[in-house]
Amino acid sequence: MAVSDRVHVRAPGKLNLFFEVGRAQDDGYHDVASAYQAVSLWEDVYARPADGFSVGVSGSVDLSGVPSDDRNLALRAARMVAQRLGHDGGVHLEIVKQVPVAGGMGGGSADAAAALVACDMLWGGELGSSELQRLAGRLGADVPFALMGGTAVGTGRGDQLSPALAKGRFDWVVVTAEEGLSTPDVYGRLDELRRRPDIRPAAASPDVDPAVLHALRAGNAVALAQHARNDLQVAALSLRPDLRDLLESGEQAGALAGLVSGSGPTVAFLAEGPEAALDLQVTLSASGHAALHVHGPVHGARVV
Repeated sequence: MAVSDRVHVRAPGKLNLFFEVGRAQDDGYHDVASAYQAVSLWEDVYARPADGFSVGVSGSVDLSGVPSDDRNLALRAARMVAQRLGHDGGVHLEIVKQVPVAGGMGGGSADAAAALVACDMLWGGELGSSELQRLAGRLGADVPFALMGGTAVGTGRGDQLSPALAKGRFDWVVVTAEEGLSTPDVYGRLDELRRRPDIRPAAASPDVDPAVLHALRAGNAVALAQHARNDLQVAALSLRPDLRDLLESGEQAGALAGLVSGSGPTVAFLAEGPEAALDLQVTLSASGHAALHVHGPVHGARVV
């Protein structure tokens, strides 16, 4: 196996354009159906040979919630590749983060996807995309999509992926929050709320609305805005009522639609195009929000 000195891999964050959540299963997990889109907010992972396994983290976001021990998903990914290849050396990973931590945009999953690709390249493994996808599925539901990128439908726990055609470019303004939300807490609150008669009940078999897929295929942001939905949003708003005001502010400022991304608290606003997105970003930033203009779809984890 050829061994490299240093490998740099970049992987994208994601938005959930549609997210339907089924009932809790016996193991506590939920079946879901999601339309994912990879967007131009990147995680950069640098891998170099080392005696052991270690990770350093820097970046433009709040890093206080990022573990530097074996709870770090990228470090677990590196160990997994070493075990799969029978590689007896270690690796030091340097992660430069742009995706909000605990923000529902899959930053940790992007780190793990990048680490899989980086370590395979570093150690000359040549595992191939199908084997990397298999390893990714063992790390978490969002990791396979971070590897794949583009636009996709995810079912099961979100990790059974099929590519979805998306024409053209979709422009988003993403508003991040200083304080994250726990994904298990959001799912738990959704289960509580669904006992009430005024909350949409769980779908017996979650599925992505065909109208969402039609809008993506047509490159039609207006149609996508009409059908975008996130079942976790009602739970995220229950835990963070301030997000409701933010959603209203964005829509009043010209967004076609606003929705909580994944389990939140990041909020994504769909704009009609690049200029409209820039105007919206300026307006929200002037109101004191941390607003970023991103676009999708973009490619998945790859060597830079």
